[in-house]
Amino acid sequence: MLFLQIDETIKAGADALNSGQVWLIKIKSMAIDYAPKLIGAVLVYLIGQWIIGRIGRLSRKVLSTRNFDISLQKFLLSLIKVTLSILLFLAIAGMVGVDITGFAAILAGAGIAIGAALNGSLGNLAGGVMLMIFKPFKVHDMIEAQGSIGIVQEIGIFNTTILSPENKTVILPNGALSTGVITNYTTHGNLRVDLVMAVALDVDIDTARRIASEAMLQHPKVLKAPAPEVSVLKVGDGMTSLAIRPYTTQADYWDVYFGVQELVKKAFDANGVAGPIPTRILINKQ
Repeated sequence: MLFLQIDETIKAGADALNSGQVWLIKIKSMAIDYAPKLIGAVLVYLIGQWIIGRIGRLSRKVLSTRNFDISLQKFLLSLIKVTLSILLFLAIAGMVGVDITGFAAILAGAGIAIGAALNGSLGNLAGGVMLMIFKPFKVHDMIEAQGSIGIVQEIGIFNTTILSPENKTVILPNGALSTGVITNYTTHGNLRVDLVMAVALDVDIDTARRIASEAMLQHPKVLKAPAPEVSVLKVGDGMTSLAIRPYTTQADYWDVYFGVQELVKKAFDANGVAGPIPTRILINKQ
């Protein structure tokens, strides 16, 4: 009985030894098969990370040299890094024998789903990138766009914020902003203030022009060059309409807009320049 137990123990030990040897052989075979791939994958990873770093530094230098907006620089650098990292991951996965077809299909499907869900946001994103690249305006410029006028406070990736003359914050989506009409009042460094003031038909135009021009120049924020302009805009309806056009800086626009009207009106009154007298013609049909 004892000999049978010893024999069974020996057989079990032999089977275990054979099984261990089989596993060792398999592990050795797998190591021989995959070791070059793993070493190659590690080398590709290290080289790929070095290349990504170099491309990132070169891209940062190029963007800084061209004076791109800081927000745009960060966005583009992040996009470049993420894209290259995904390509590196797919390359390494293919080297170690992983079927990347499934990954590519998943990425494509995810891209389509995200694009459909964020259709408007992606349009604003693309618009923000275009605004930052072509720079139709910059922070502190006065612009008119999408039915709003104000001073640009911030140019973001998705929205642009302006401050209106009423001290209201207006947020404009970049998608519509980049494809619409933008009027930049600050590009040339000064603005023409367009005012219309009327005088009576019998007032001498040259006299009214001289008085209005002298009154405009009394305002401390009206520019001497270009010189203020006074032109006849319209004659009719019992009056002569004059275009009063002083020039000023963007920051002083509203001060000049209101101040010049007051100065010209007071000058007209002091020099006897009569304003228009409303008339009404009544026709009584019997």
